[in-house]
Amino acid sequence: MPSLDVSFTEEELEGVRAAAAAEVKSLKQYLHDLGVREVRRNQFVAGATEWADRLRGEFDEAFPDQVPPT
Repeated sequence: MPSLDVSFTEEELEGVRAAAAAEVKSLKQYLHDLGVREVRRNQFVAGATEWADRLRGEFDEAFPDQVPPT
């Protein structure tokens, strides 16, 4: 399985360790989950943006007083 070596300053590492402890996770699990969560968040935002863009015209027709000025 691929792995990654990540460097932190002492202050950064202290903060990351504290965040991992707050979630009751090992440092390795916390950093793994953080990366996966960010990828999923980006996918969600992209999907939501695509959905909103696809329906924008229909919404603008239904609610013409809510159309922002161009």
